Amino acid sequence: MKTHFIAIGGSAMHNLAIALKDKGYQVTGSDDAIFEPSKSRLEKKGIMPQEMGWFPEKITADIDAVILGMHAHQDNPELARAKELGLKIYSYPEFLYEQSKNKTRVVIAGSHGKTTITSMILHVLNFHEKDVDFMVGAQLEGFDCMVKLTQDNDFMVLEGDEYLSSPIDLRSKFLLYQPNIALMSGIAWDHINVFKTFDDYIDQFRKFVASITAGGVLVYNEEDAEVVKVVENAENYFRKIPYKTPEYEINNGKVYLKTEMGDVPLSVFGAHNLLNLEGARHICQQLGIMDEDFYEAIMSFKGASKRLEKVEREDKGILYKDFAHAPSKVKAAVKAFAEQFKNDKKHGFLELHTYSSLNPTFLEQYDHAMDGLEDAVVFYSEDALKIKRMEPISPEFIKEKFRNENLKVFTNAEDLHAYWNTLDKTDGVYLMMSSGNFGGLDLTK
Repeated sequence: MKTHFIAIGGSAMHNLAIALKDKGYQVTGSDDAIFEPSKSRLEKKGIMPQEMGWFPEKITADIDAVILGMHAHQDNPELARAKELGLKIYSYPEFLYEQSKNKTRVVIAGSHGKTTITSMILHVLNFHEKDVDFMVGAQLEGFDCMVKLTQDNDFMVLEGDEYLSSPIDLRSKFLLYQPNIALMSGIAWDHINVFKTFDDYIDQFRKFVASITAGGVLVYNEEDAEVVKVVENAENYFRKIPYKTPEYEINNGKVYLKTEMGDVPLSVFGAHNLLNLEGARHICQQLGIMDEDFYEAIMSFKGASKRLEKVEREDKGILYKDFAHAPSKVKAAVKAFAEQFKNDKKHGFLELHTYSSLNPTFLEQYDHAMDGLEDAVVFYSEDALKIKRMEPISPEFIKEKFRNENLKVFTNAEDLHAYWNTLDKTDGVYLMMSSGNFGGLDLTK
């Protein structure tokens, strides 16, 4: 099968391209910019474009599938040529469904926790040498690629994202998967640039539940009121399996899960991660993994990439980085950090740089998000606001919305870095929350 990727360099797109190459497909692609690690990984597979840019002549009538990434625009010249030739154009999720429509599809959805839960499931299955197809949004220890596609596997585990499918397909990605088995971890308003109201956002999850195949299964977080309402109001037929935070305790900085089989030591911490673990356990039950086998495997799970991930520093200081930027994720990460290191001075840094996090209306959602930290810092770039054509935001406004008078606010990277350099990283513990890089801050030094 001959496939062409428009915007092949994206985090998700390049992994799918590699998976198809590994499956034996003929793969080509284009992009206007490709960065690491995508660049090296595509080069290794021999599918890195020779030059950057869009080339309509690459789009030929013998291409079986054109896969369109979100990075491309509606007026992309390669897209125009594909339409002109009448080629089949797929969004990323649409193509994943095509690859898995004859398999049992397991879809993990939710505003937060979906990457970690998917990662936990895959870790357990890999530990017990149970082979499945998958797509996950983080690089996992023991896995070469974030996407795996085969002819033979019976199951496909998919991280279900509620964001848009492609520039020409404005449906939420997870609405295209039609799960046989699903999980919903939580609902907290996100992507305000697309979903203008909370109800519009919730409606995507209503549609997701409605897309579960007849007689399917939904594992859901019964501690989330919005999730419970969506599940209770669903009109289609499926089996409902609720889950909640399991019992656990912390002894000498180590988290132990309380189970019928005794205390199970874990390598992750935080109540939200214990809740994620419980959801993963129920999904694994559906895949034939007994609880005893689940606990045996989960002990060695160290977390998904950039999800409370420990950074090895030259000075041996204790520092964790987390992808958290949406309010619910920030609150969960800070709460977990405060609980785990209650006897240490806690420094927390948060970078705001997404459209939602810089929206004055949405900033209300961050109230008390940084409470529990002795040193709380928020960084956002005034240049980023200009690029996004958004109105200036004052540091005082940020403090007001976070409801934290002691909050330190920096609006340029130089001042942030100067403050960072005054801190003794071996004094206390550090939590760095961002989907960016704090203006180029090196967290290892």
